[in-house]
Amino acid sequence: MKLKLKHGALFLYLWLCPIASSSAASPPDNSKILHLLNRISFGPRLGDIEKVRSHGTENYIQQQLSPETIPEPQNLTSRINRLETLQKTPAELFVEYGVRRSQNGQKPTPEAIRAASIKARIILQEAVKARLLRSAESPRQLQEVMVDFWYNHFNVYSDKGLNKLWVGAYEQEAIRPYALGKFRDLLGATSRHPAMLYYLDNWQNTDPKSIGAKGGFRGLNENYARELMELHTLGVNGGYTQQDVIALARIFTGWGFGPRPSEKDGYSFYFDAKRHDFSDKVFLGKTIKGSGETEGKQALTILAKSPATAKHVSYKLAQYFVADSPPNALVDRLSQRFLETDGDIREVLNTLFRSREFWDKKNYSAKFKTPYQYVISAVRSTNKTVENFQPLYTTLLQLGMAPYGCPTPDGYKNTQDAWLNPDAIARRLSFVTALATNPLYLNSPPADNNQSGWMLPAIATPSNSSLPMGPRNSNQLIDPSQLANILGNDFSANTKSAIASSPANLRPALILGSPEFMRR
Repeated sequence: MKLKLKHGALFLYLWLCPIASSSAASPPDNSKILHLLNRISFGPRLGDIEKVRSHGTENYIQQQLSPETIPEPQNLTSRINRLETLQKTPAELFVEYGVRRSQNGQKPTPEAIRAASIKARIILQEAVKARLLRSAESPRQLQEVMVDFWYNHFNVYSDKGLNKLWVGAYEQEAIRPYALGKFRDLLGATSRHPAMLYYLDNWQNTDPKSIGAKGGFRGLNENYARELMELHTLGVNGGYTQQDVIALARIFTGWGFGPRPSEKDGYSFYFDAKRHDFSDKVFLGKTIKGSGETEGKQALTILAKSPATAKHVSYKLAQYFVADSPPNALVDRLSQRFLETDGDIREVLNTLFRSREFWDKKNYSAKFKTPYQYVISAVRSTNKTVENFQPLYTTLLQLGMAPYGCPTPDGYKNTQDAWLNPDAIARRLSFVTALATNPLYLNSPPADNNQSGWMLPAIATPSNSSLPMGPRNSNQLIDPSQLANILGNDFSANTKSAIASSPANLRPALILGSPEFMRR
């Protein structure tokens, strides 16, 4: 959708006027609450500010740190439970949706491969729907924020081979249960999941001298070992060497999934002793005796307990929740807490949320929202119940942040320099203009009213996607006064003036397209 000239001029006016004008006046009473909601949730919904004010910020934080104490709405639970592919194991998904040889051993035809690929689209559709639904509507907001954070930390790309079958199961089994638990448990769950084993090729990692070195399993593969240290644990400056990469790859030889997929035991974790290097290894200065699968568990524990891992993870958490360049003193305190609690994520976050740096007013609105945060916060602020997720997915695709769509193992960035550019701003403004002035059919089921009633465009071709919109309907327009109140009326004098001088039907778009709403 192209913005009309007069609308575009108003948006341009807002963006050329510095936000700093709002800081000259006294901040509103709810600025602290808004800061909290914008950081540990995907932004306020109707009534959230009043709820936090009533219970107190500390009580709200503690409740969010214990999501199991927060009841999920029955409507949300039932909608998630209807997504059948989320209830299946990787083995069951492969059996039902994968491409296999025929009973007589013949390779599948191109037609069979295409048919299976089309059938399997529902898996990614339901994974995307569940993620967006929970992010937009779950009261367990911190848990959803941390699922997004950890998925990017342990990223797996949906468009690589078998992973199109497994990304939903990966999030459901390896990320979500451990998002606020112990880091070692999270590390172990991701390391053993077939989605990670396939994505970073460790399923092929083989001792070239072993009796199992044949066919596609002929040699050492360092991909997972390298990313495990560089991205998942120690960090690029974590003090490891190329010899440590090789040693770790040898430790993980034979880690893969079952050779004969079946609903009972296939395509779940499987250690193939015939492909393992049973020699002793020296890893990060520690000797690990050749003992099979146990070696990998030892290595994961060494990595999880490393001060370098504590610092790397703490830096990323501080960057996500506080500032793009977080204070060193805060990172150091978080690292210390990480080591003291044996990597207890909940305790590290509790320390972060009580820190003076988190509550320092110079860090209020210091973070530029990622496309995912922006789209979800817009939906939450307009209090829409979403039934049709294709417009949101299409928008995220256009903005370069489709769920499960990052091809590189470092995941999507959460810093301003990755997302702030003129084209991205124009696309955001088009989205919120459509959201505010034209219904996007968000609260109407897809046309055929079934689970496969919407199609995911190819992840690699965002330019081919257009934003679906419906006819204008005055009953679905957003009340600008209510929207402003939901957001605490926390706007600069320039933004307030532009909103007040605009036609009522344009005000919601100006609010959602304002520089203030782009930040958190």
